[in-house]
Amino acid sequence: MTTFWKERTDGCFVLLYRDVYARCLARTAGRGTVKASANFRAEEDAGTLYKAMKGLGTDEDSILQLLTSRSNDQRQQIKAAYKTLHGKDLVDDLKGELGGKFETLIVALMTAPLAYDVTALRNAIKGAGTDEEVLVEILASRNCQQIKDIVAAYRQEYDDNLEEDVAGDTSGHFKRLLVILLQASRQQGIQHNTIESDAQALFKAGEEKFGTDEQAFVTILGNRSAEHLRKVFDAYMKMAGFEMEESIKRETSGNLRSLLLAVVKCARSVPTYFAETLYYSMKGAGTNDETLIRVMATRSEVDMLDIRADYRRLFAGSLHAAIKGDTSGDYRKALLLLCGGDDA
Repeated sequence: MTTFWKERTDGCFVLLYRDVYARCLARTAGRGTVKASANFRAEEDAGTLYKAMKGLGTDEDSILQLLTSRSNDQRQQIKAAYKTLHGKDLVDDLKGELGGKFETLIVALMTAPLAYDVTALRNAIKGAGTDEEVLVEILASRNCQQIKDIVAAYRQEYDDNLEEDVAGDTSGHFKRLLVILLQASRQQGIQHNTIESDAQALFKAGEEKFGTDEQAFVTILGNRSAEHLRKVFDAYMKMAGFEMEESIKRETSGNLRSLLLAVVKCARSVPTYFAETLYYSMKGAGTNDETLIRVMATRSEVDMLDIRADYRRLFAGSLHAAIKGDTSGDYRKALLLLCGGDDA
């Protein structure tokens, strides 16, 4: 990957040019709820944000209305214009004026997509404990080019090897599948001559075997293309009489089961995977705000319209209504703007 980063200052990534990662996201941008503003002027927006934070009190409504109606690329331009006009870092000023979950969401929106993923992965494996949920979500849902960009940017930013860091923090077949996904070397297209043999191998590794050959699941699900896997899943259904997900739930457990299920679901439909992720982030007592923020911030320009449609189809209620009922204040206002509408 061409290097588009310069040395960090104050803990912030600085994006110099659009990179391959952004272009990967842009391919599906037509399905996002957040669009680039047609009459965009970075200097004017920088001035609006400065006024919203100047003096006593903060105009949170102006901040959220503006930042949720600009694309991430435009937000990066606003950040640069703010520094030029006012000699201050916009993100630092936002952190100083905002607080809580609302601040976390706004900072996420102000972070370039590649930088966001790299930072999320770093935080997931450094420090006390490991956030396996973040590893699963990002590495299962990003395409091969995006993962290559993540690996390169991680090395550029931290002078560390992401594969080694992940392997050092995980174990067993869970680790093996993560490492395979980090290779970003899935077969391309559909290998028609191996569809039946792959389905047969998965059946023999699980349902037909006493115990489970986890390595067969790891190898096939980690190395085949999404298009190929969908054909394999169809063949498996005819052979076994039930879906691949059912076998994974019966034959595996723990973090490996979570990762295998995520890989299968993303092969079927990435928006459906994120619709389910959002549902479970708000289901039951309490809200997993970290997951809610991460998904809403990273998918709002990519496929939020499809996520909303899948959410409505799967859960007999709208994403908009779920967010409205589970959040409050400026945090809720910003999330609802990113959601972009109610499908009730």
